[in-house]
Amino acid sequence: QAQLVESGGGVVQAGGSLRLTCAASDSRPYAMAWFRQATGKDREFVAAISWGGARTISADSVKGRFTISRVSAKNTVYLQMNSLKAEDTAVYYCAAANRYPDVADSSRSYAYWGQGTQVTVST
Repeated sequence: QAQLVESGGGVVQAGGSLRLTCAASDSRPYAMAWFRQATGKDREFVAAISWGGARTISADSVKGRFTISRVSAKNTVYLQMNSLKAEDTAVYYCAAANRYPDVADSSRSYAYWGQGTQVTVST
């Protein structure tokens, strides 16, 4: 079973940037994704990327601000977050699937999850 470790979270002022990193413990060709969960809210989709890195999708709420990318050789995925807003405050979770999911924006499609990293956007 894959082990995923997120890093890069922290506190940033509105309008600032952070880059999150997720590292998988093995080199299997996982599709990977980012989800987030704010206090009192359900976990929601942020972005996903295929194992080859050619296909990406992102939630409408982050398009134009967040970019998902990966280093295929290391099975590492990044989430570059720019123009952060207060509503981006959440615990961000990395997830992985054995194949690119048919429903890539559903948490049910991912079998492996990291422990999360806190992102707090202050105003």
